[in-house]
Amino acid sequence: MTSSTGDELRAAVAARRDLGPDFEDSIIESFLDKMGKEVDRRVDERMAADSGHVRRELQQQQNVAGMRLALAIVSLVMGTIATVALTIGESDLLAYLAVWGGVALVNIAFTLSSTRR
Repeated sequence: MTSSTGDELRAAVAARRDLGPDFEDSIIESFLDKMGKEVDRRVDERMAADSGHVRRELQQQQNVAGMRLALAIVSLVMGTIATVALTIGESDLLAYLAVWGGVALVNIAFTLSSTRR
């Protein structure tokens, strides 16, 4: 209990002593109403703090998804250009494997680094 909650409880008990048992129900209702409002206020504060965190997390996930899409597009374009260049130069299978293996390694490295964050 915080001091304000404790103060409210002490005030309710003191009011009960001063006013007697005839006002007990009203005193209890008033105390519970104040405590309910305090709980609501605290819950609202926590939800506001949590929603800010959730928004930042969602934005970060969207940024990573955008970077993944960009990397996929650039990888395919660069891999295709390299493949066409190798085909014109009549390169061997090892050159093709090096190009597409490099593309795969870059994509794997990015995926692993983004999942660690």
